[in-house]
Amino acid sequence: MTPMTRRRAQTLFSNVKTEGGILPQEILERVALDDKDLPGLDNESYHLAKHERIGEAINRSWSRLQGLWSGFQEAVEKLPEEDLAIALTRDRWLLPLFQELGYGRLPKKSAMEVDKKAYAISHAWHRSPIHLMGCRVTIDKRMKGVAGAAMASPHGLVQDFLNRSDDHLWGFVSNGFTLRALRDNYSLTRQAYVEFDLQAIMTGEQFSEFRLLWLICHQSRVESEKPEDCWLEKWFKLSRDEGIRALDKLRNGVANAISDLGAGFLKHRSNKKLRDALSNGKLDAQEYYRQLLRLVYRLIFLFVAEDRDALLDSNAPEEAKQRYLRFYTTRRLRTLSSIHRGGSHKDLWQGLRLVMDKLDDGCQDLGLPALGSFLWSKEAIPFLEESEITNEHLMSAIRSLCYITDKKQVYPVNWRNIGSEELGSIYESLLELHPKLNKEAGTFELATAAGHERKTTGSYYTPSSLVDCLLDSALEPVL
Repeated sequence: MTPMTRRRAQTLFSNVKTEGGILPQEILERVALDDKDLPGLDNESYHLAKHERIGEAINRSWSRLQGLWSGFQEAVEKLPEEDLAIALTRDRWLLPLFQELGYGRLPKKSAMEVDKKAYAISHAWHRSPIHLMGCRVTIDKRMKGVAGAAMASPHGLVQDFLNRSDDHLWGFVSNGFTLRALRDNYSLTRQAYVEFDLQAIMTGEQFSEFRLLWLICHQSRVESEKPEDCWLEKWFKLSRDEGIRALDKLRNGVANAISDLGAGFLKHRSNKKLRDALSNGKLDAQEYYRQLLRLVYRLIFLFVAEDRDALLDSNAPEEAKQRYLRFYTTRRLRTLSSIHRGGSHKDLWQGLRLVMDKLDDGCQDLGLPALGSFLWSKEAIPFLEESEITNEHLMSAIRSLCYITDKKQVYPVNWRNIGSEELGSIYESLLELHPKLNKEAGTFELATAAGHERKTTGSYYTPSSLVDCLLDSALEPVL
């Protein structure tokens, strides 16, 4: 897809959210735009007749469900406030919805068991648990009087079942207002799902988003003799394989960013103290590299935290948050880097440096929390803190971090869905490099060495927990 079609696809997603990377946004975009290179989007794979078009089938479902939604809404309003509307939501809305998605009349399940442990999941189709609740039940919260509530939230119930069962890989959970597709996922810190805001889609008559829901959640997507052969799993594996290739390009981007910054600081005429320290041995090349690496991981932290709306203090005044978002956010720098080369001024670095300084102790005026870890202390990058760099070099480094070129197309890095495992993998590869710098020429390059730091530090494997150590616990609350 071209960047133009990618931007057009993103307008479809105001009421569709993907978390945890089971079906990343890139795959959803390809499904929404009927990408001919993505397998499984033809009529036959959706079990349609030879001359029946997918669009016609979706239109029929949309027309029927619009009427059912109105009737369902009216019926809910007549219920007492204490009624969780479980039977009403299932009978008047969710069961008809799944009929339109090709599941027929979903059979009820008394309980599903794994290792003698019972799960009160309401319905199932073949190897897919489908837990349907009332519209007054919160998907992520345990509620008294609701089946399975003593064990977990509706989402947690289905997720735990999928995690424990070898025979079930994908499932669904819905309360009528929200529908989630879930996959076996062993992460203890981060949920993974594709979520459709049914209430917003139906009330706002968002047909394009309903079309995406139909294409993703249709019965044919989970049908297979073996769970690992269904279309959702094939798309998951495809996105994972493409993610591995993208990770290789991102790793190169991080290395290029370090080189850009290293050369930029060396070349700036104001940085005589830095150059003198490298000449007299007060700062050696390897420590200079370490400080550059910490600076890059500061940037990555800010990208991830901002894109997950997790950076600013939730208790900060709204005025302070808006001040940060208008004048100091790295989103602005990332956007600028995509359209401007940058010049000889140093104002962008000065603004970024101010934000990084404030993150150590916090700043009420900008809504920034006090992270108080080594990564944000002055001891982490002392020589860089006192140095300057031009907008041109800073923009080049940010471009290297935030944009990937693949088959002559430029794509933005999706920092929101980058996990600790990916960051650990990148860090692991960077330990294999060593710096080559020329102070007089102002050049800085990274090369592989036989006796690289990874070997000398005894680091042969980098688990995701390394990110805790590397960032001194600063990044883990976001990841």
